[in-house]
Amino acid sequence: MSELVIHRHPSSFLSVGLSLQLSVPQDDTRGQYGSSVLGWKHRSWIVCEWPFHLGQPIPCVRGTLCLLRYIHEGNMIGYRTEVLEAQMQPFPFLLLAFPSELEEVPLRKHGRVSAREPIVLSVVQEFASNQPNEPPIRIGGLLKDLSASGCAVLIQRPVQDFYPGMALRVEFEITGTGHVNNLTGVVRNLSPLADGTHLGLEFRFDGKETIEYRGWGGSVRNALESFVHRKHAFESA
Repeated sequence: MSELVIHRHPSSFLSVGLSLQLSVPQDDTRGQYGSSVLGWKHRSWIVCEWPFHLGQPIPCVRGTLCLLRYIHEGNMIGYRTEVLEAQMQPFPFLLLAFPSELEEVPLRKHGRVSAREPIVLSVVQEFASNQPNEPPIRIGGLLKDLSASGCAVLIQRPVQDFYPGMALRVEFEITGTGHVNNLTGVVRNLSPLADGTHLGLEFRFDGKETIEYRGWGGSVRNALESFVHRKHAFESA
């Protein structure tokens, strides 16, 4: 968050249910974990969901320093805080110190970042060759790169199965954030490979796409922008 610092009123962007990204600088993995604001008391504390990873709460004890980030109107908002309490009952939550100042960085449109995650594609019904009442055919592939507006995919299918303008539904994981479902990707370019097909997809945000992290929803567009911004910052460090 060193590009630009704009001082803001610390509570000016807070709202219950606001999707957050939480990182612990002491964690060698530099993981980014999804969370949500549950409530706050001005100049006192903020309560957020305690993020889980691989079925376990991330390591957080009283005094742990952490960084919170979220997207607001095209800007990345962040602030440093510390854990005041970590409670598992009546549900897993963290009590964090209220920030004294915020850092705000305008998000720039970055190019694609590398990825290597599994992805599942299914043909939108109007483009499908199967019968209308049959479930869509699901095709597994490998996500090769990702941006806020599209991605590249490697699939083991002949190039003849696809064409420019074809609409697909895609499902994949944004590392450390959540699982994207029902996002439309339109084929913009394609090329045959020795072991399959390379597809270039452009995302179309039509309101049907969702992202979930332990049951909490959020904006797919914001999640993509945040992930690409963070990964560029990490790779540039």
